[in-house]
Amino acid sequence: MTSRNSRSFDFAVIGAGVFGAWTAHFLRKSGASVALLDAYGPANSRASSGGESRIIRMGYGPDEIYTEWSLRALPLWKELLAQAGRPELFVETGVLWIAPEADAYALATERSLAKFSVLFEKLTLSDLQRRYPHFAFDDDAWALLEPRSGVLLARRAVQTVVECCATAGVEYFAESALPPARAGNPIEISTSSGSRISASSFVFACGPWLGRLFPGVLGARIFPSRQEVFFFGPPSGTSQFQPPVTPTWLYLADEFYGMPDIEGRGFKLAHDRHGPPADPDSQLRVATTEGIEFAREFLGRRFPLLRDAPLVESRVCQYENTSSGDFLIDRHPAYENVWFVGGGSGHGFKHGPSVGEYVAKKLTQGGEFEPRFRLDSKSIVQHRSIH
Repeated sequence: MTSRNSRSFDFAVIGAGVFGAWTAHFLRKSGASVALLDAYGPANSRASSGGESRIIRMGYGPDEIYTEWSLRALPLWKELLAQAGRPELFVETGVLWIAPEADAYALATERSLAKFSVLFEKLTLSDLQRRYPHFAFDDDAWALLEPRSGVLLARRAVQTVVECCATAGVEYFAESALPPARAGNPIEISTSSGSRISASSFVFACGPWLGRLFPGVLGARIFPSRQEVFFFGPPSGTSQFQPPVTPTWLYLADEFYGMPDIEGRGFKLAHDRHGPPADPDSQLRVATTEGIEFAREFLGRRFPLLRDAPLVESRVCQYENTSSGDFLIDRHPAYENVWFVGGGSGHGFKHGPSVGEYVAKKLTQGGEFEPRFRLDSKSIVQHRSIH
């Protein structure tokens, strides 16, 4: 994994997060020669793909394209992780959607799960109280349980994809890339060390750095936001907050989500509402007192046995939002051979295999891109609709 002064490839993928790694994987699988570059390393702590864990779920309310892509992604994750000897990087915790009565998003999720034959259970309040006595539910609560969904151990999963890429012949460069410097289709890009990478096409999958690399096109259309994540320590001598007793969960009314205690890291929870703007290079990655207090209030209200649980770990990451929350997958308007792949928007990690497969097919076989992923669908005003 060393950089050389000048190399030529069919494709160069800039960014070794979940979107870039899986794109490189499928491009190489097509027979193409591929370079994969990352300034800080695969799934590093500054990246939106960093951190220990991500939910993989099938439910997406009315946005059925993401249900379809999740259904495609999960077996691809399992296949690659099994082939790499790392099947434990997917944990089948189940995913529990907890909703108030007549919640439109939950009802749309129920319809889409049924439409695509996803295995799920619909649970009443009495069902919930019997199965999960350590949760606190409102009087009108009901839920959907996806028993085969769960958690991807994110950082290690992405690193495993990149290792598989390298084994298959993708060349990895620990370099940061500079954007094309002149008009016309670029034939090469320069890196921070002065190396040059030439390629027929360039795929920029740089997450929160996309706006900085392409300020004129994306500077006002990519919105990195600061997101705080907390891990609380369950009581000693109990497995009550571990899977399968506790599933991954989403309280729709509260906009909180979380995971059971996996690998002894603690009971994870986070607020899904967008935080303030963030710089992926320089933002302070220490949780605020206000954020901790807000999380603890929710914890004590919904999980009374953890009311006094110690905070054992916290993380500050970022979402990389588009105006709607839809992905950005499109060509640069001025360069026919420069492509943008991003806009994970806090929900994209699970879709890495589907994104990579889709992008590789479009780059090698052509065809129109999904309209809702196109650049011209992205506004400079945020109005989130994808969750």
